[in-house]
Amino acid sequence: MDYRQKDWPEWLVSAKFVINNKTHFKTKVSLLIANYGRELRMGINIKRKEKMEKIIEFVERMKKVQGKAGVVLKKVQEKIKR
Repeated sequence: MDYRQKDWPEWLVSAKFVINNKTHFKTKVSLLIANYGRELRMGINIKRKEKMEKIIEFVERMKKVQGKAGVVLKKVQEKIKR
């Protein structure tokens, strides 16, 4: 970055990528997984999963992840109200 911070739009894409792919310490999943149920596709297969999940297992896992995220969000909202 330069001294006067005129190049910040160039850094936003990188910052967004890092934030969306970082595993949250409470939910143990990234924002992409919590919101969309899958990891980001980057054109190459970084993590190859040997088994395909059954749709029922996927739905149950998503319910748990979204439930955890909801609990964390409610706690944060209550903390902000104080």
